[in-house]
Amino acid sequence: MNIISTPTTLQKLEIAGDHTEFEPAGDHPHSERAAKRLPSDLPCITNVSTPTGAKPIMKTMMTTACERNCYYCHFRAGRGKTQRVTFKPDEMAASFDQLQRAKVADGLFLSSGIIKGSVTTQDKILDTVEIVRRKYQYKGYVHLKIMPGAEYDQLYRAMQLSDRVSINLEAPTEERLAALAPKKSFNDELLQRLAWAHQIRQTGIRASTVTQFVVGAVGDTDVELLSVSERLYRQMGLSRAYFSAFHPISDTPFENLSAVLPTREFRLYQSSFLLRDYGWSVEELPFEESGNLRLDVDPKRAWAEAHLTHAPIEIMRASRDELMRIPGFGPKAAESILKARRTGHLTDLAHLRALGIRAPEQAAPFILLDGHQPAVQLSLF
Repeated sequence: MNIISTPTTLQKLEIAGDHTEFEPAGDHPHSERAAKRLPSDLPCITNVSTPTGAKPIMKTMMTTACERNCYYCHFRAGRGKTQRVTFKPDEMAASFDQLQRAKVADGLFLSSGIIKGSVTTQDKILDTVEIVRRKYQYKGYVHLKIMPGAEYDQLYRAMQLSDRVSINLEAPTEERLAALAPKKSFNDELLQRLAWAHQIRQTGIRASTVTQFVVGAVGDTDVELLSVSERLYRQMGLSRAYFSAFHPISDTPFENLSAVLPTREFRLYQSSFLLRDYGWSVEELPFEESGNLRLDVDPKRAWAEAHLTHAPIEIMRASRDELMRIPGFGPKAAESILKARRTGHLTDLAHLRALGIRAPEQAAPFILLDGHQPAVQLSLF
């Protein structure tokens, strides 16, 4: 075990911040992870997009020690290469207050390893945010991690204190989770908390709920991951599912497994948004026989190639839902087309471009404009 003797608070924040690298905190996890940190940036600050706007978030953990032994995790129990640091609630709260008053941070994402049980760990997270809210009177954005097995009252209080909570399933089924994190219970410790969060929101508490999956380490398929995501969107009011492509970490049981391509993670996000925002069902997604999505093309275009190539959609008559099936068309494009149709005819790709549709050429093979398939200018190079 690698232990720093009497580290400073800043050193502890740097270590804890490094361990949250693969824990998404914002609405654009790809850009969040890819963002280059400036030399002047503190290691615990991550610029993220939140429901209340883009913010520099203090993203950290109460402790990097953990009694759970999740096979993929860099701060799992027994991993000697992990630097273990721990904060007391008043120390963490004071650190955040200093950064917030210095205008370095404008939001808090707080996670933790588990020590002395999930309930004790969750209490420390709650104590920290109580101090931030009450003593330091911080009214801004807070995102809290819910420990597996946390009590109902703890979840209720966390949702009172925060804007968003993370309850990470990590895997799509009980069997997959057992292979990934054998000390965690899919139904009893995790899925039940997501159901509780949905119940709590019915009382008027506004905090949203997100979850995260580790993708590809234990044979999980895209159809499994997206099926449970759809269930959570429809039945438990989930705000979004995060997908984290597995990457091997040394000194863990999975250190010799192959990394999962980032493209797979990206295709899962695209499909997840079709389920959440476009009204698609899992049965409509274009899975291959393996149960996974194609990596070479986005799922919406793959569906269009199979269904619209020989039955293009007439732009002048299509419903809003039909318009949103077309590659390159989202809710704004659909609304713009419906509005434009009331006063005139759309007969050319230039008309679509004038409505703010950036690349109508993408849609050309799948649409009719006033009864005709639009001509596309071929590139000379």
